[in-house]
Amino acid sequence: MIPAQFTYRRVSSVDEALAAVAEHGDDAKLLAGGQSLLPLMKLRFAAPEVVIDIGPLDELRYVRAEGGEIAIGAMSRYHDLHRDPVLAEHAPLLAHVAGEVGDQQVRHRGTIGGSLVHADPAADLPAAVLAVDGVLVARGPDGERRIPAAEFFQGPFETPLAPEELLTEVRIPAQGGAGWGFEKFTRRSIDWAIVGVVVAGSAVSLINMGGTPMRASATEAALADGASAAEAAALAAEGTSPADEAHATAEYRQHLARVLTERALVSAGR
Repeated sequence: MIPAQFTYRRVSSVDEALAAVAEHGDDAKLLAGGQSLLPLMKLRFAAPEVVIDIGPLDELRYVRAEGGEIAIGAMSRYHDLHRDPVLAEHAPLLAHVAGEVGDQQVRHRGTIGGSLVHADPAADLPAAVLAVDGVLVARGPDGERRIPAAEFFQGPFETPLAPEELLTEVRIPAQGGAGWGFEKFTRRSIDWAIVGVVVAGSAVSLINMGGTPMRASATEAALADGASAAEAAALAAEGTSPADEAHATAEYRQHLARVLTERALVSAGR
């Protein structure tokens, strides 16, 4: 439970953070809330030579309504998102999901940007951002680029971000009056989801049903054709490849996906 030796570097601005990652490249890891990186370092699954602490970057903590979009700073903590009045009015799904992550300690430290960049297929927020067709904004030496959530999650813990890039913002459409639902099944309330489902209007995304968060395409197509919640939910596991391991078999996860999808669809008023 003791990490390998590393050099600690604390930065105070986005420009300083970009300079640090450009200097150290693959040898460095960014420390946001530390809820994923620090446990991995203690187990020595991760052993960066340099840890760049971006915790002081308050310039990346904000939630703003901009036209028909909501802009969220990547360093915004789960607790702040859960209680944010802008999200409560314009994106209540994301506010609710943020309030369901882990426990109070995790929610007061973990950040939306850290969760998205970590790209754990069992995490809640990546699936929520995928369901609402979010766009992730990254900044690097060549400037800024926008990456749709559908293209961001490329595999377990894998994203298209280059080592010298920093996720700075998440942009999601304002929900308006669209119905939404969120369901997850865990062994304990603080655990990662064995399976989870996010519904945003007619979009349905699945948690822990493959190597990335994924859309339940067959369910969405059935809803578009007028299927009932039960009929559409029966197709939720199509095209998935859940893990078959000690906590749950693949068959059980597929069963959970169908059950939880129906519940989430009903919650969303489908």
